[in-house]
Amino acid sequence: MGRPPAPHPAERARTIAALGGRANLVPAADRVTPIVHQLHGDGSAAVVLPDDHPLVAQARSGEVSAVLELADLAPVPLREPVRGLLWVTGWLRALSGAEARAEAVRISESRPDPRLLDVGHDTTVLVLRPASMVLADGAGTTSVSLEQFAAADPDPFCHYEAEWLRHLELRHADVVGSLSRHVPDDLRGGHIRPLGLDRLGLRLRVEAVNADHDVRMAFSRPIATPQELSGELRRLVGCPFLAARRVG
Repeated sequence: MGRPPAPHPAERARTIAALGGRANLVPAADRVTPIVHQLHGDGSAAVVLPDDHPLVAQARSGEVSAVLELADLAPVPLREPVRGLLWVTGWLRALSGAEARAEAVRISESRPDPRLLDVGHDTTVLVLRPASMVLADGAGTTSVSLEQFAAADPDPFCHYEAEWLRHLELRHADVVGSLSRHVPDDLRGGHIRPLGLDRLGLRLRVEAVNADHDVRMAFSRPIATPQELSGELRRLVGCPFLAARRVG
């Protein structure tokens, strides 16, 4: 059986960017957690740091090489919660004055945050000029070109996925149990958890004694509406034959 269809790595990368999960900035010396971060659709990024952070002084003196790491975290409590990582490598520079205020407004248009009001007072905006992008998830590690990233769209269900999966975990254990019938035989007996949802399928995490494994179940076709999603989920629960494949 072939591998079930999955979103293109560029689509996965755009989805991780849209979700805006946990971020770390990795300059030469140490990992830094930004106060606010935003990865834009063109692959550039903005991070907000305290004025007195050493990296701000370095970025005011000239461009600094750095990697922005975005973690895609599962919306349900798993023992291994990171579903994927996106690394954007590039060069940081610090903004000031009108340039910094304009970038703060740009961030707030897609991710409002009251801490952006401190820009120009106690915090500084740094922008990352991207050079390369790498995605790591259950399918492996893949280079994503900046052109591919800019041309892709986030998954249409990305902003509803967390609520739906938490609802499935807490209120519909019977549905998860029905889906577990399609898990490969050698993974039976592990703890089955809802892991992910996208327009092409559903992912389950099997927490076994010695390791975790991810299983992807394909929809019969790409979906775009809640009604189509409902129909595909009913098919997965009730259909005795299903394209399911271990992916991790």
